[in-house]
Amino acid sequence: MTPGQPLRIGTRVSKLARWQSDWVAGQLQALGAAVEIVEIATQGDVQQTGPVADMGVQGLFTKEIQAALLDRRVDLAVHSFKDLPTQPIAGLALAAAPPREDSADALVANVPSTLATLPRGARVGTGSLRRRAQLLHLRPDLQIIGIRGNVDTRLRKLDDGAYDAIALAAAGLRRLGWSGRIQELLAPPRMLPAPGQGALALECRGDDQATRDLVSRLDDGATRLSVAAERAVLAALHGGCSAPIAAWGRIEKARLCLTGLVADVDGRQVLRAEAHADVTVENISAAMTAAVELGRQVADALLAQGAAALIQAARTG
Repeated sequence: MTPGQPLRIGTRVSKLARWQSDWVAGQLQALGAAVEIVEIATQGDVQQTGPVADMGVQGLFTKEIQAALLDRRVDLAVHSFKDLPTQPIAGLALAAAPPREDSADALVANVPSTLATLPRGARVGTGSLRRRAQLLHLRPDLQIIGIRGNVDTRLRKLDDGAYDAIALAAAGLRRLGWSGRIQELLAPPRMLPAPGQGALALECRGDDQATRDLVSRLDDGATRLSVAAERAVLAALHGGCSAPIAAWGRIEKARLCLTGLVADVDGRQVLRAEAHADVTVENISAAMTAAVELGRQVADALLAQGAAALIQAARTG
C-alpha cells in the first residue's frame, strides 16, 4: 500500500466475487481507508466449459490475482478460501480471514423439494466431485450432471429446465440475496463442505506491513483456526479439486473439532475421521500450530482407512 494512494483490491469479475470484495472494501472504509476495486479475469472465469477437476490447474481462480499482487498492480486480493491452493506463494501472506458465512451446501429446486423427496432419477447439477459423491451416497438413484458457471448462471440453467435441482454453497446464495431459493440446507454432519467453504481469504504481499496491519483488523480467530485445520487435511491428502475430499472444522466451547471425509466419485465408499484439540483463540499462534496438526491427524486417520486409493482412482477415472 502506497502512502496517500487508495488501497487497490484485486477481485474476480463474477457477481459473487464483486459482492465479497465490495464487502471487504466497506469494512476497510469503515476503518478510515480509501479503497479502489480492480477486476481481474482468471482462467477459471474465462474457461467455462468442462469439469473443473479435469482442468488440472492449481489456482484456477486465484493465480492471475496473485500475479497482480506480486507485480504491485494491486495491494490486496479477496479470494474465496476454497479456491486458494494450499501451497503458499513466495512473497504473499494471508492477512486476514473475516468471520465465516454458512459453510453448508444447499439444494435449490423450482418445485418444493428436499433431498429425500426429489423424484427417483432426478437430475441434480453440481460441478463438485465432493458434492457428487456425498449426494450419491445419500441417494444412489439420482442422475448427477455436471454444471459450470457463476451462481447466477447456474440458477438460470436450473430455471431453463436443464436440471430438476442443483447443489450450491449456501454462502454464495445468502451473500447475493438468494436465500429464498434454498429448498434445503445439506448441512454437516450429513454432508461435509469443501475445506474453506463460506470463508474469505484476504491476501497481500508479505513485505507490505501497512496493508497487513490494516487488514488484520478484519481477522476472526475462530474462522482462521477452523479453515487452517480443514486445509491441513487437504494438503496432507494432496487432494486439490480432483478428488472427493471434505472437511468441517468448528469451535465448540474451547475445542477445535474437525471431521474429514474422502469418498469414491460414485459415493459407494465414504471414509470419515474426526479429532479435536483444545485451543485458545486469544493465543492464535499456538492455536494455529494445533489446528494444522489436527488436520494432519485427521488426514492420517483417513489414509489408514484407504483414502489414498480413492483419491488416486478419482484422479485417473
